[in-house]
Amino acid sequence: MTLASIPDADYCLQHVRQHDFERYVSLLYAPEAERAALAALYAFNVEIARAREVVSDPMPGEIRFQWWRDALNAPEGAEVDQHPVAGAVRAAISKYALPLVAFENLIDARVFDLYDDPMPSLVDLEGYAGETSSALIQLAAIILSKGVDPGTAEIAGHAGVAYALTGLLRALPWHARRRQLYLPADLLGAHDVDPETIFAGDATPQLRAALGDLRATARRHLASTRAGIAGVPRTLVPAFLPVCLVGPLLDRMDRPGFNPFHDSAELSALRLQWAIWRSWRKALRSG
Repeated sequence: MTLASIPDADYCLQHVRQHDFERYVSLLYAPEAERAALAALYAFNVEIARAREVVSDPMPGEIRFQWWRDALNAPEGAEVDQHPVAGAVRAAISKYALPLVAFENLIDARVFDLYDDPMPSLVDLEGYAGETSSALIQLAAIILSKGVDPGTAEIAGHAGVAYALTGLLRALPWHARRRQLYLPADLLGAHDVDPETIFAGDATPQLRAALGDLRATARRHLASTRAGIAGVPRTLVPAFLPVCLVGPLLDRMDRPGFNPFHDSAELSALRLQWAIWRSWRKALRSG
């Protein structure tokens, strides 16, 4: 399958490049035959993950998500195939026998994004990350194994949670400005953190301790990923490449005096690409 055999593959590729540069770089290391389907998968994720950004309140977001549920379940040749991302991801689902329930669960998990309800617990947060980030890695691995379940669900679970928790830590200032709280209530309660101090952008000692615990959780999942990645076939490594950024990002957040509201942990585009290239080269040598 060439890039052109998935409808609107070029559109999806550019959509991912604009809105999810880390996954865009990673898919460039995938075989040409599977790159279009990966672009469609990641473009679908962009459409769902950005819902809060493009709607004015939860109800339009709920309607948007229902449209996607209906689109994924529409019969072959339906009008929704004219939508560049819907048509592409539906073709990828058909070509690689991707489990539709994983897409539906991802949408259901993202409903949380539309509201300002607090994340109840760390277990709930890990579950959210599993249904979104981990599921995306597992679906990418299925594509890279040409539609066969590669048996990577466990390592994809750890990898996705590590990546998602790190991403949420990076986005803390942005979420705080719109009074959205992904930090789990049980963790905040254990450190006596008042959510209003988060919304005010006040990096109190209590909040810093809670964030340290969350980074430690991300590192535990990262350690489990690293322990199992040697057993992942080299052909599947592109699905996991963005996770190589977790360590450097957490290291930056761990620096003494780091202010989560004012100091950036982000990597430059050049360093990001270099880190992914280095991880890919290491996978080639070990394979």
